[in-house]
Amino acid sequence: MTESTPKLSADLVVQLNEHGVPAETHKFFPKGLGELIPRMGIIFSELTAERAVASMPVQGNTQPVGLLHGGASAVLAETLGSLAAGIHGGVDSIAVGVDLNATHVRPAISGHVTGICTAVKLGRTVCVHTIEIMDESDRTICTARITNMIIPRP
Repeated sequence: MTESTPKLSADLVVQLNEHGVPAETHKFFPKGLGELIPRMGIIFSELTAERAVASMPVQGNTQPVGLLHGGASAVLAETLGSLAAGIHGGVDSIAVGVDLNATHVRPAISGHVTGICTAVKLGRTVCVHTIEIMDESDRTICTARITNMIIPRP
């Protein structure tokens, strides 16, 4: 399998930089970050196959009573795990989530939450990552596990 390096537009590079995507991983985002990552306010601080870290605001991602929505935590977890798995697979592949489990253990009411994603298994066709999401006081609010399949890029 040969890895191709897509040419990214200047606007795309600006978007990736605004969201903290490390320059060495830009080649994995030939179509940008999609719509959900910017909408959720997700900002990356580390992004490798083995470990990925990102944060997002609670405000704007709440459910009706003002707590961080559990689905928002799941979005952060799946984003981290899928992107880490995609980097492991290489630029000629993509990662597709086949299983996501999230356990919400504490509410987040304000500030930002940070997800730390760690590889459990980096295989040729399957990757498993665990994600711990914490509030600004480093209290765990959610633990998650994601399994991704690595498939050829369409």
